Amino acid sequence: MTTLGTTPPPRTAPAAAPGWPEARAAAAAAAGPLAVRDTPLRRAHGRALAEPLTARAPLPAFDTAAMDGYAVAGPGPWTVAGRVLAGQEPPVARLAAGRALEVATGARVPEGAEAVLPYEDALRTGPSVAGAVRPGRHVRRRGEECPAGAEVLPPGAVLTPAALGLAASLGYDRVAVHRRPRVALLVTGDELVRRGIPPAGRVRDAVGPLLPSVVAWAGGAPQPVTYLPDGRPPLTAALTRAAAGADAVAVCGASSRGPADHLRPALADLGADVLVDGVACRPGHPQLLARLPGGGPPVVGLPGNPYAAFAACLTLLVPLLERLAGRTPPPPWRARLAPAAGSRLPAPHPRDTRLVPVTLDGTRAVPVGHDRPGLLWGAAAADAVAVLPPGGADEVELLRLPR
Repeated sequence: MTTLGTTPPPRTAPAAAPGWPEARAAAAAAAGPLAVRDTPLRRAHGRALAEPLTARAPLPAFDTAAMDGYAVAGPGPWTVAGRVLAGQEPPVARLAAGRALEVATGARVPEGAEAVLPYEDALRTGPSVAGAVRPGRHVRRRGEECPAGAEVLPPGAVLTPAALGLAASLGYDRVAVHRRPRVALLVTGDELVRRGIPPAGRVRDAVGPLLPSVVAWAGGAPQPVTYLPDGRPPLTAALTRAAAGADAVAVCGASSRGPADHLRPALADLGADVLVDGVACRPGHPQLLARLPGGGPPVVGLPGNPYAAFAACLTLLVPLLERLAGRTPPPPWRARLAPAAGSRLPAPHPRDTRLVPVTLDGTRAVPVGHDRPGLLWGAAAADAVAVLPPGGADEVELLRLPR
């Protein structure tokens, strides 16, 4: 309390917030990949490889027909010596000159076969077949697409559906992947309504439905959202509980410095180390990154406004989770900003990075608009978020958005 006649102590101004690139790099450096698990392919979707994926067998594993028709040897016409379908052994080990073997796509062709004459180019007369085909046509030679031992995917690659199919084709039943980070999700705010149209003075929660999908997209395993009333004690208690069972914690709605924002005091109560305190970006400036003591999990503080919270996810939460999940980020994706018909480009800020929802039109990124901090309309309609640096740029980095 200030006594009459005394001068209150000066309020310490917060340190200047780091730039957006520095904050994002700090989030990626705040943790290391989690433990490695030997996992069946059916459970590995979306996880990151902990070891290179190498070909355990050549592809194709044997000389195979790429078309339905006739495997032929030497100049034609050819005498048909039998038939072989996919999965069968050829009736002859070696095809002699002047001989042909009727084959189905994917069937093994015997040694000596020089080409496959497709049905549509063949003239069959009894046991004889004639036609024109160049040597080597329509035969996939053993190992020509992928030799045994070749590295096809590096560590850190995400196992997409195509990657899982590739792994199976190379002889894998299980793969070494990093464990998914378990992420505790805390949403604060006495004003939030979770169903229906909110009454006057209240707002519908938009971040609770948003966060689990963002976490899963970034490689994490979201825990059920915990809703908390405003207040320092319930937030401190929730952070303590989360620290016991999570690899990362996301807190929404308490990261600013207003009277209802209790994340910083709660972190101070727990002895956390604040790594990023605010970020020079718009929207999403009042975000933070901290680490709970004693080897505890990192904590990401998100603003309460929905688009600001989403922008903060892209800035701090996504790179943190990708690192914990062992993912290697894709190379930067860049494009030139171009205005939509009848509109102007957003003006760059002199000091802060702007995060602008855009759609892609060929090699151009076109701002969507509707990007106020409290509205997810622009982000929902966008293909990506453009990173517009202070002062502007001819080309901008694009952050791919989940679909």
